[in-house]
Amino acid sequence: MPQAKSNGIELAYETFGCASDRPLLLIMGLGAQMLQWDEQFCELLAERGQYVIRFDNRDVGLSTKFDHAGVPDLAALMQRGADRSAVPYTLDDMADDAVGLIDALGLASAHIFGASMGGMIAQTVAYRHAPKTRSLISLYSSTGNPALPPASPEAMAVLMAPRPSDRAGNIAAVVNAALVTGGPAYPVDPAYLRRRAELMYDRSFTPTAAARHLAAVTAHGNRAARLAGITAPTLVIHGTADPLVRVEAGRDTAKSIPGAELVEIEGMGHGIPPQLWTRLADLIAAHTQKAETARA
Repeated sequence: MPQAKSNGIELAYETFGCASDRPLLLIMGLGAQMLQWDEQFCELLAERGQYVIRFDNRDVGLSTKFDHAGVPDLAALMQRGADRSAVPYTLDDMADDAVGLIDALGLASAHIFGASMGGMIAQTVAYRHAPKTRSLISLYSSTGNPALPPASPEAMAVLMAPRPSDRAGNIAAVVNAALVTGGPAYPVDPAYLRRRAELMYDRSFTPTAAARHLAAVTAHGNRAARLAGITAPTLVIHGTADPLVRVEAGRDTAKSIPGAELVEIEGMGHGIPPQLWTRLADLIAAHTQKAETARA
């Protein structure tokens, strides 16, 4: 697996497609390795004229780990008025990581596509590094507005539950979380989810990374005012049945970014089900092509 030096750390990454095509950087969510971007989905994106780059965020997969930073006190961080200055790192740091990878690959800029926490990082890239951002795609993500509806109790429970450290228990918990947060209209085969969970566990098991990622999200607060400064063409995609990051969060994201296009997918939850790969790939390719045409 290639490694790139970025922002003082090393990031593991992989590419799909032709380097002369439209560069599309994929940023995954909380505690998730780049394998959450299924290879077949990446190939579909590449087949549509995009040079696809997926990578492990800091602290997960084969990228630099931060176990030395310990486990943040999330309950204390979530209190109103809490001092959040001592978190191990922030979404600003993770956005700078992504831009460092763009630079390391010799690219002047890229289309930035993030899912969930990855969408928050992508949003941050777009306003923090505007010249590096050809366009923005924010998938089932949020502005961080505290007034938005919370996750369902069931979704929040699987998000916050400690994951077992043993292989069988961990894989079962990952599969259960995906089934709870996925949308009812696009059920995913548990056998497929189990195979992906096995790959990720065997590749790298970092049980405390999700807590540090969540601390980074919490410390970042409400981005809505900052999103108003985004000038890149923006596509916001959200499922109407997302129990973890409610569809209202997608609507708030689109409302906060000037000129953003909002696409709501009926029945989609918090995941990228195989049944929607082609539709999503078409949406994203049309968006990046339109943004390229506007730049020309």
